[in-house]
Amino acid sequence: MKTPHPVGADVDEVAIVTAAQHVLDANWIGSSTVPSRSLYPHQWSWDSAFIAVGRSWYDEPRAQLELVTLFNAQWANGMVPHIVFNPAVPDGAYFPGPDFWDAGRSANAPRGIRTSGITQPPVHAAAALAMHRHAVDVDGSVAFLRHLYPRLVAQHAYLATARDAAGIGLPAIVHPWESGLDNSPLWDRTLAGLVIPSGALPPYRRFDVEHADAEDRPTDAAYDGFVYLACRYRDVDYDDRALLAATEFVMTGPLFSSIHLWSTHALAEIAHIVGADPAPHREAAEAIGSAIVRNLWDERRQTFDPLNVRAGAREPEDTIVSFLPLLDPALPTRLVDAICADLESACFHPDLPTHFVVPTYSVESPGFDRRRYWRGPVWLNTNWLLWHGLRQHGRQDLAQEIVRSSLGLVALSGFREYFDPFDGAGRGSTDFSWSAALAIDFVRSGA
Repeated sequence: MKTPHPVGADVDEVAIVTAAQHVLDANWIGSSTVPSRSLYPHQWSWDSAFIAVGRSWYDEPRAQLELVTLFNAQWANGMVPHIVFNPAVPDGAYFPGPDFWDAGRSANAPRGIRTSGITQPPVHAAAALAMHRHAVDVDGSVAFLRHLYPRLVAQHAYLATARDAAGIGLPAIVHPWESGLDNSPLWDRTLAGLVIPSGALPPYRRFDVEHADAEDRPTDAAYDGFVYLACRYRDVDYDDRALLAATEFVMTGPLFSSIHLWSTHALAEIAHIVGADPAPHREAAEAIGSAIVRNLWDERRQTFDPLNVRAGAREPEDTIVSFLPLLDPALPTRLVDAICADLESACFHPDLPTHFVVPTYSVESPGFDRRRYWRGPVWLNTNWLLWHGLRQHGRQDLAQEIVRSSLGLVALSGFREYFDPFDGAGRGSTDFSWSAALAIDFVRSGA
């Protein structure tokens, strides 16, 4: 891989860790961590997993409480909601808030805890295992895993059953927000095809463009699509079977499925630690890995693409999600090589004097936007996931390139939500929790 902007040699890792801990502690609200104090005043699901990993290096009790708090809001059907609302935030101060979601329509929703009605990538088992590997208080960590294990099992069971819309052994998402990469170009075709009836959208106010530059955020048209799809799910009382039969957006993708696979492997290891049977998780992981290759690999394009379940066709687009099957430790070598070749190409590693990896969309695509949310900028969480995938396939050169670039970005621009891949400028929120947490993990894992 070509060398990015050479800031890595000048990075003060001790200073980065100290500053990152300050960000996490400042964003702690008593039992969980907000992604940022301005734009995101609640608890987000996969954010909390990333945050817990970083925090576990220096504050095990709070790291564990982060996930305990999240899973206290788990639905009775096993679904882990993507937002747990902070009761200290006034109603109407964030959209879409608890009144919009009206999660109590579902008998599965928790009582006394207000949540959204959709989920996010299930990175939690992998995070819990990483936390255990960092633990100083090993007995306390085992007790934590014993508490969390049945809840993780329920989360995975929900995804494997209620969300296997096509019967192919892979979970489907029913909203771009569930993907974690909600403004990715991957969803453009489906969103463009939505016919939103007159009066179907409630009046709403976008708080994101009040706290961040509108040029960094999804367009109003995209946001209308997001709100409409959320209304569709809400209006069937969060009944997965009813929604999967009716909604226009049903997608199975490489990122969500690969994280599901990775966490299923982690569940097997956690089962062994807590004295449960790991065999069912190992069998499930093998089946998920086979299903990913069978359903999402495009031999002609030599890449992994999301599957539009409703249309029965893949959605080809050169985005970072195509690389996430690297999280499968059993991924065939030829597919690993194809992914790495794409990672090293000019599409994702431009041959420019100043550049950072890994952009979330090919810089050679017509729709590439160096500053807009998930349409080109570098994010530390996708870098962190790729780093794990590359390391387990022995591609240490590429993995270390990602670490150097990631730490160079925070050294240059601070703990921003995401970054310009060319000049490293920070975009979105400031003092962003997962950027701080994953910077800690990059540094401490290499110590």
